[in-house]
Amino acid sequence: MSDEKTGNENQPEMKTARQPAAVEAAKDAAAAEGTKQEIPAEANGSEGAGDIPALPDFTGMLEQAAAGSIELLKDVELTVKIELGRCEMAVNDILTLTSGSVVELDKLAGDPVDVLANEQLIARGEVLVLNDNFCVRINEIIAGVTERVARA
Repeated sequence: MSDEKTGNENQPEMKTARQPAAVEAAKDAAAAEGTKQEIPAEANGSEGAGDIPALPDFTGMLEQAAAGSIELLKDVELTVKIELGRCEMAVNDILTLTSGSVVELDKLAGDPVDVLANEQLIARGEVLVLNDNFCVRINEIIAGVTERVARA
């Protein structure tokens, strides 16, 4: 034997990665049966050709998760406000308000009122009186509200 140097003395020794136990077991079983089994390239650590396993269909799971998410939110309490109208007043005018003062709003009688949930406009409706209580009949759901619920 000669003591010739190959020029690879300064390079670290390359080690092969250990194959997962499942891959080794599959190879052993195939060898015992005398058959050759195709192992995906990703599973055995090589970059050769191999069959890529098909992913499961998750579409049904997404719909179930969305329905479950809405179910979790059904008990959450929100602050709901009905806005009859608005006006701008100077501080001096506010200070002169007394019992019996009339404040004119920007909406006419019979105009739809705004329904807000947590300060977010969600619907419009009309004011009714039922058993001496004020009520609101919803006439219009604001566009975008149902889309936000459907995405959630």
